[in-house]
Amino acid sequence: MVATRLIPVGIPVGIALGSVLAVALTGCTQETQNKIGRSLQNWTGANGVLEIYSGGELVKRFIEIDKLSTATSTQGGDMARPYRFAYGVLDNNLNGKRDNDERKVYFEISDYSTNYVFYGDPGN
Repeated sequence: MVATRLIPVGIPVGIALGSVLAVALTGCTQETQNKIGRSLQNWTGANGVLEIYSGGELVKRFIEIDKLSTATSTQGGDMARPYRFAYGVLDNNLNGKRDNDERKVYFEISDYSTNYVFYGDPGN
């Protein structure tokens, strides 16, 4: 029978793995780093707010948005399409909070014709 000795894996291995990950990320392009960041944000959620403007005036607001996704082509690989989509609560009265009569809805917005601002809710 061969005797084996277990060596505790602790902080030194964690530091080594963290260093390897840091070096690997610096070798990535900015777009790849952005995709990694978006993936992490999509996973954790952003509690975002989307405001749509017309003529400089706020006309529609969606709140409690977990992620705003860019549509991709069904043909031709990973090509982005000119619209974004998400699920969020339609804030009918534009008061910035969810009321009893406001429900979560699916929505799409055009990159070409929609003036919008998307941001993380500063109240949370």
